[in-house]
Order: sequence, then structure tokens, then C-alpha cells
Amino acid sequence: MPAQPPTPGPRLDVRGAVDLSALARTAPGAPGGPAAGAWVRDVDPTSFAEVVQASTVHPVVVVLWASWSQASRTVVDDLGALAAEDAGRWLLARVDVEANPQIAQAFAVQSVPVVVAMLGGRPLPLFEGQPDRAQVRGVIDQVLEAAAANGITGTVATGEPPAEAPEEPALPPLHQAAYDAIARDDLDAAREAYDQALRENPRDGEARAGLAQVGLLARTKEVGDPSAARQAAADAPGDVAAQLVVADLDVAGGQVDDAFARLVGLVRVTAGDDRERVRVRLLDLFEVVGGDDPRVVAARRALAAALY
Repeated sequence: MPAQPPTPGPRLDVRGAVDLSALARTAPGAPGGPAAGAWVRDVDPTSFAEVVQASTVHPVVVVLWASWSQASRTVVDDLGALAAEDAGRWLLARVDVEANPQIAQAFAVQSVPVVVAMLGGRPLPLFEGQPDRAQVRGVIDQVLEAAAANGITGTVATGEPPAEAPEEPALPPLHQAAYDAIARDDLDAAREAYDQALRENPRDGEARAGLAQVGLLARTKEVGDPSAARQAAADAPGDVAAQLVVADLDVAGGQVDDAFARLVGLVRVTAGDDRERVRVRLLDLFEVVGGDDPRVVAARRALAAALY
């Protein structure tokens, strides 16, 4: 469990290209564990976008769990008790991964439970497994501190759904077309919309970031078994293709530093076309995470040192 919440991960915000609200909608399963209440909600792809929006007003803690997992049930119980203690300072959003596999896939969940904070529409991976309640309390306190530092200090009203963020301005037409294409799982159309936006305005940073995010989403969808992909990379550290797959999985799962370290290390030991392939993928992942992210700034320096 990290000593403090990680800095923000890849752009998975409501209006971004990799957008949880754009997941195909499925019927919610029956809730399990302790009953939902004022500060605890069971969410599915239909309601998850509301939770992401609410995280711009108050912190949201998402627990991805399964009823067959005793560790999951214990963590859900502990988080529910802590949410009650904090009386609306944050919302607990419970996701049953069996009933909502699309959300689990979006978070690259490989085992349960997984706990992620949402602040300002962006995910911050917190922990996996079953720490004791005192450790969980410490992590939640750090989330609240991070939220306060970013001006996210609202509360969840008793008996009311999470507060909604202020309405955002309309997207430019091509960005909206890309957003709609992702909603219907047409990544080719989304890619073409962003490409057209860049042809019309080569300085459109949001289109460039959206294009990178669509590329990441498309590549990770092609990975059959993430565990097998990771094992293949471990067995063949010099296999550029295998290492690129794992770097994509790491960024999609919020393990950004691991992905960047893997690829910078690969730049150091490759040459020619292989090195260029790795460099280009790194630049693409920099776009996904965001150029102003401190991890990107540090990785750019490391890449420059590795190249020169």
C-alpha cells in the first residue's frame, strides 16, 4: 500500500477519450455486502458517469469487489464503516465486477478487491488486497488531504445523490463526434474524427491527447490475457513488442511510473528501428498521461539522457 495517494493517472475523465461513461450499458446486478446509504452507492456503467462528475465536488472512493471474495467483503465493510464515520466528506462507490465487467476492464482489474480514488474526474490507484482497517483509514485521510489541496472540499448531502459538477461547455463538433464514436465502441471512427481535428488545427492539443488515448484503448482491447502478456515480457526482456504491451497495460492500470521506467530502460539497450519504435510509443503515452504531469516531466528527462 503506498505511503500516499499517487499523483493523477491517465486521463479517464468524463469528457476524455477513454471515458467510463461511454461504456456499453448493462443491467445492474443485485447489490451485495452492507446496505447502500447516504454515503455509499452501488454503481454500474449507467450511473458511473455521475460518480466521476461528483468527484469534482467531493472525493469519491471506488471499490471494485466480488461477492465470492471474503477479502472483498471485508474491505467493502471497512470502507462502509469509514464512510459513515466521515459523514459525507467522501462517497463510497461500490462496483460488483461480476455484474459490471466493463468497468472492471476499464480499470484493468486482474484481482479483487481493488480500491481507487476519484478526484476531479481522474483516478488515483490506492491499493489492492486486504489491508487492515487502520491502514485503510490512513489512506483515506491522505485522499482527503489531497482533495483539499486541490480545492475539492464539498460534501455528500444526506439522503441525496452525489452533487453534480457544473455543466461543461459543448465540445467542438469533431471532438463530440469522437466522443460519440467511443460511446458506440467505434474506435476507428473516433480516430478519424481526431485525425480530422488535427488536420484542421495541428495545434489542437486535446485532439492529439484524445487520439493517443484512443490508440491506447484499442491496443489494450487486443490483449487477450494480461497475465500471460506480463509473463511473456518477463521471459523475454529483449522482446520489444512484449515490453510495449506491458507498458500499455501499466498506463491503462495507473502504473505510470512502471511503464515509463520499462520503456526508458528499453531505449538504453536498443538501437535503430527498435529504439525508434520504443521512443515513439513513449511519446504517445506521454500524451495519454498529460504533458504537465510530473511523471511525464521526469520521464522526458530520463528519455533524453537515454538517447544522448
